[in-house]
Amino acid sequence: MITPKYVREIPQRYRLEAAKCKNCSYISFPPRLVCPKCKSRSFDTIRLSDEGKILTFTIIRVSSDIFSHQTPYGVAVIETSEGAKLMAMIADTKIEDIAIGKKVKLIFRKIRDEGVSGIHCYGYKAVVI
Repeated sequence: MITPKYVREIPQRYRLEAAKCKNCSYISFPPRLVCPKCKSRSFDTIRLSDEGKILTFTIIRVSSDIFSHQTPYGVAVIETSEGAKLMAMIADTKIEDIAIGKKVKLIFRKIRDEGVSGIHCYGYKAVVI
């Protein structure tokens, strides 16, 4: 059975939807109910671009059972061109090619299978360009 959290996060996971504050233009990803800068509760929904740059990263060499067949892999904090920050696994890239400041493209991919029923969970992974 799909977890309720996964279903709630579908707009962010499938469409990269963020919230832009109508008062100060701060972009929250994932969307929030209150703007952390000006405390406004008024937002517009925007779609983030699929390009950004690596702000920081780490290499995972020992992981949980779900991702153990993919080790080693990178996980990075990425800043999109709009200024929103998100975390994503780095795919289709050699470990030595991952570096701070590198440009990445966010690609819609299968992230994992959930439970014994084998439900596919999708989201975005980053590929260095």
